[in-house]
Amino acid sequence: MIFKLIKERRSVFPAQYNGKPIAKDVIDRILEAANWAPTHKKTEPWRFKVLLGESKEKLGQFLSEKYQEVEERPKQIKTKKLYQNPIQSAAVIVICMQRDAKESLPEWEEVAAVAMAVQNMWLCCVELGIGCYWSSPGLINYMDEHFELAEGEKCLGFFYMGHYDSEIPDGTRSPITNKVVWMD
Repeated sequence: MIFKLIKERRSVFPAQYNGKPIAKDVIDRILEAANWAPTHKKTEPWRFKVLLGESKEKLGQFLSEKYQEVEERPKQIKTKKLYQNPIQSAAVIVICMQRDAKESLPEWEEVAAVAMAVQNMWLCCVELGIGCYWSSPGLINYMDEHFELAEGEKCLGFFYMGHYDSEIPDGTRSPITNKVVWMD
């Protein structure tokens, strides 16, 4: 069963979402899956902010305005997309990492743990028939201007979620044999 879910995991983008809401208990279930990701020294560095309703529009507004402020030549299409992605989503989960205060682990291990938590959420979404997409634009470096972040907390991106009606194409990968060296 898990191998099938792994192979069916795809990015489903906000423009493909149909507007149907996702129940809070379903979002809780997805977040609970994230909470069971591997974590070295049990630091559990993942932190999430769940945006529904008006908070999604506020994020879109912030992203589009910040992009126009920091980009030398802002593109209208990107400005519009940054605004619309949160609004088109049934929910947006802001993906954050809380750095271990003792810094007992290299930062990359904390980032990897958060990525595994997101993979757990993604696989849950596949099982539940919910489309999702992890976006990590450069604007995540400005999230402390929009959200209250704890000391040592860093935004790693946005997990856009929504129901969809369209067919999702099969994925492709080159053979694993091209990426493995066996040694005796």
